Amino acid sequence: MLDIRLITPEDDPEMGQLIRSVLEEFNVPKVGTAYADVSLDCMFETYQRPRSRYFILTDGKSIYGGGGIAPLENYFDHYCELQKMYFHQSVRGLGYGQKLMSLCLAFAKTQGYTHCYLETMEYMTKAQGLYRHSGFSYIDGPLGDTGHHACGVQMIKALV
Repeated sequence: MLDIRLITPEDDPEMGQLIRSVLEEFNVPKVGTAYADVSLDCMFETYQRPRSRYFILTDGKSIYGGGGIAPLENYFDHYCELQKMYFHQSVRGLGYGQKLMSLCLAFAKTQGYTHCYLETMEYMTKAQGLYRHSGFSYIDGPLGDTGHHACGVQMIKALV
């Protein structure tokens, strides 16, 4: 049985490695994507900022996934971003993505966000299916300043 809990400082190395391994699995460019984010090595600290939170999926020994919410940089104050939502291949398709998504969006609402934005790669079609199922719609271009210029798919969801 896997549980979802808040990230702790001790989770940083394993979570950073998990995200990098998933990105490598999908041959995601190392520049212009989450792969290059310095926050991968300090996830706990990054999500201690106001109106931010990061959750992990764990069995108490290993980490199998995670996802978080943070303000969308250089954009309206009431827009957040779904960030770094990745899962080990062994747990994909088992409903954990939907559970984590629900938790992230519920947190976003409690923080007064009215919209949630995300970016992904064109070929991450199963992830896009989860996003569409969760109420996200495609938009024609990027919002804010995520630094992920290699991500060709942008989506948004109204939270109100």
